[in-house]
Amino acid sequence: MKPASLREAPTVKSTTRGAAPVTLKVEAAPTKVAELRIYHVTHVDNLAGILAAGQLFADFAKPPVNISSAGVREARRAKTVDERVLSEDIGPRVVADYVPFFLSPNAHVWNSIRAGHDDPRLTLEALGYAASEFVLLVSTVKHAFDAATAQAAAAVDSDAADAADGSLGGFAVADGDAVGLLTNFATTRADAERMLKRLRADDESESILGAEVLVADTFPFEQISLIGVANDKVRATVRGILSDAGHKTKVAVYPPWFQATEDIAE
Repeated sequence: MKPASLREAPTVKSTTRGAAPVTLKVEAAPTKVAELRIYHVTHVDNLAGILAAGQLFADFAKPPVNISSAGVREARRAKTVDERVLSEDIGPRVVADYVPFFLSPNAHVWNSIRAGHDDPRLTLEALGYAASEFVLLVSTVKHAFDAATAQAAAAVDSDAADAADGSLGGFAVADGDAVGLLTNFATTRADAERMLKRLRADDESESILGAEVLVADTFPFEQISLIGVANDKVRATVRGILSDAGHKTKVAVYPPWFQATEDIAE
């Protein structure tokens, strides 16, 4: 039997009365790590601010709905990714310097929200909302590489210019929770690709459910290819927010992404 990450994925059709059906292709087995999907979870009330800015920000302190607890924010501000990876005039980059993405729509932190499960990484506010009130912003590893490369190319100092391939600064992969004691980081493109190949070998493993893809500082919204929502009502709300901001990003209803699984990491 092929491993889970190499099996063909089904397609799911979502329809709204009076509207054309939308088909969401559940993540198939990419032949290249660049094609792997990545997921950023946020509350629907945060979407307008993201669109107004045109990008996602690392460690955005005061979104309308705050998901990360104060404790986890402090931990991410203290955890160094790589001593060689420097932030502008500050020193080694820390986890909080990066916009986080998951490698699975069933990631442990997101599953805690879906299940309403107490999790020290989450605020009580986040746990008080139904999973259907959140959205999944979907992109790919390639777009993460591209965003990192664009940032490096725009930098004026020679050290950043040396990282124009998305290595040593703009991009990192963590093979578990980014502040976990045993978590390893890959900060060069070659190392990141090797780590991603290992992680995708089992798309429901403990490692991939905790793993993170990290993009330094900001991630352009234009690199979001799909917004996953729980139901047609939320899809209509999101489409309205997108229209008001002049965006036409695809919005697809896929309920399984919003349903809790039994396996919840402590």
